[in-house]
Amino acid sequence: MIAILGGSGLDRWPQLGALVPKTIDTPYGAPAAPLLCGAVEGVPACFLPRHGAGHSLPPHRINYRANLWALKAAGARAIVAVATVGSIPTHIAPGALVLPDQIVDYTHGREATFFDGADGRVEHVEFTEPYDPALRAALRDAATAVGIALVDGATYAATQGPRLETRAEIDRLERDGCHIVGMTGMPEAALARELGLPYVCLAVVANRAAGRGAIGLLTEIEQHLAAGIDAAQRLLLAALPRLAVCR
Repeated sequence: MIAILGGSGLDRWPQLGALVPKTIDTPYGAPAAPLLCGAVEGVPACFLPRHGAGHSLPPHRINYRANLWALKAAGARAIVAVATVGSIPTHIAPGALVLPDQIVDYTHGREATFFDGADGRVEHVEFTEPYDPALRAALRDAATAVGIALVDGATYAATQGPRLETRAEIDRLERDGCHIVGMTGMPEAALARELGLPYVCLAVVANRAAGRGAIGLLTEIEQHLAAGIDAAQRLLLAALPRLAVCR
């Protein structure tokens, strides 16, 4: 089963209308919403909006541990995480789809591990390559097959939110080697690794990061998010058969 985590702009999806809500209890509380489970284009799939129904949860209040645990309990074998981001370099324009290959974590105060020592078990997972190569290849190949442009390779800066960043903070992220900036990439990716779930991020660029655009950030998001999400949905539909054979 392929799990799709929906971000800002992707809390509902017409193709998911035939899926059945499934409530799953976890040791970490309730996930953001009931999972929608069934088949999309003949591929077993489940969908979870990470921000909850109606986008009610800000990034720092998402119960990432419950979300990831619920997906695995439902039978997910791989996760595609759709995330809305801002772009830092000029060659990544608003509306672009990006397939990051690295991440830098600037978040704080989030429950970031299943191995917190509460049960006397501590483990260290390797996280050198945070995104699964086979899933990245499946998305890349599907994009080529259906003619959807995809920026292959970028470093995702995961910031705390919910506020957007200052110009100086974006300058710092650029010095650190980051290309896109969002608020939900961590601890989500690390928790998936701890559960042994292959994980990939499909980032939708909604705006240029603070200090990089000619118009206001919120205005730019309104202009570009819908088109970017539409492209992401089309790519996911094309990629599902390829993703299904990865695992």
